[in-house]
Amino acid sequence: MAAHKQPLSIVKMKQMKEKNEPITMVTAYDYPSAALVEEAGVDMILVGDSLGNVVLGYDSTLPVTIDDMVYHTRAVRRGAPNTFVVADMPFMTYNSTVSETLSGVRRLMQEGHANAVKMEGGVEIALMVDACTKAGVPVVGHIGLTPQAVHQIGGYRIQGKTREDAERLLQDALALERAGACAVVLELVTEQVAEMISKKLSIPTIGIGAGSVTDGQVLVFHDILKYTPSYREKRFVKTYADLGAVIRDSVSQYVKEVKGRSFPAPEHTFRADDQVLESLYGHRKVES
Repeated sequence: MAAHKQPLSIVKMKQMKEKNEPITMVTAYDYPSAALVEEAGVDMILVGDSLGNVVLGYDSTLPVTIDDMVYHTRAVRRGAPNTFVVADMPFMTYNSTVSETLSGVRRLMQEGHANAVKMEGGVEIALMVDACTKAGVPVVGHIGLTPQAVHQIGGYRIQGKTREDAERLLQDALALERAGACAVVLELVTEQVAEMISKKLSIPTIGIGAGSVTDGQVLVFHDILKYTPSYREKRFVKTYADLGAVIRDSVSQYVKEVKGRSFPAPEHTFRADDQVLESLYGHRKVES
């Protein structure tokens, strides 16, 4: 268990990049997972809108609302009071007006108690990133595979495989940095392009499926632990335990024992004393 620590700051984040000290981030969605992640010593927690797929049972992130994000961010903050928490801005909450964007950001910061917000996109959202940073809100960018735009980019495809694509990703990353972003997530980006972007930026890059050359890494709590009813293997994910199997086996054993009346056993049962039995039955109940 990690000792009590001061939460990461955007200043320390840049210092870690300068020192080549990798930043660790885990995506978590509730109180118990956040508490365990903080105890394990991660630097940052991302409350991702991937909760739509992982927790809420949707087939994409698109149905996730700002209310969903506030609710789950608040729970994560209760579980991890000493960790830097980043909350995703959900689909279509930062693509209209600055006023609407800041309204959603305000809710995640004031009600959800996030330390920062995350937005998907590059050049096209630079204005919103600039407005948020000028309002005093740290913003983490997200380029490469952007799940909120999965229909537009043609599915879950590796990004940065062509020269044109690599140049586009670099320009997006530079635009986010100029707008004041404190870090950038690179998702499903070829390792060579991720390395080039990481070297060009003065702010940290956090990779997922972007190789080992980024300034940090992020994985989803449920992927790390195979905590899902039907786990789908992903090349860029390493699983460290199979909690799904443990949970299924444990609950199956519970069902078996209840059906067979072996649970609860005497050691799980509370007994009343003789006076209570006499008041209930008028005499001491004889053991059968």
